[in-house]
Amino acid sequence: MVLCVSGRIQAEHVNLLRDLLGREKGRVAIDLKDVVLVAREAVNFLALSEAKGIELRNCSPYIREWVARERAHTDVEPSDPETE
Repeated sequence: MVLCVSGRIQAEHVNLLRDLLGREKGRVAIDLKDVVLVAREAVNFLALSEAKGIELRNCSPYIREWVARERAHTDVEPSDPETE
């Protein structure tokens, strides 16, 4: 399943995204091609999602860099019990 997101991802959208992705049993990807702005909470969510194996597609360079920095900063690993 590919979830296409557009516009802004603000803090209040994170729980909705988490709920939608939690319903899926197979492989999941989030397509960020049309995302123009993300809140810090959204970046944290994207970093955790990627650590859990969710593919982030078509990230703008600034989102990709921010997600990478967040993952490095929090040292998130897929086996981390707090991410599950």
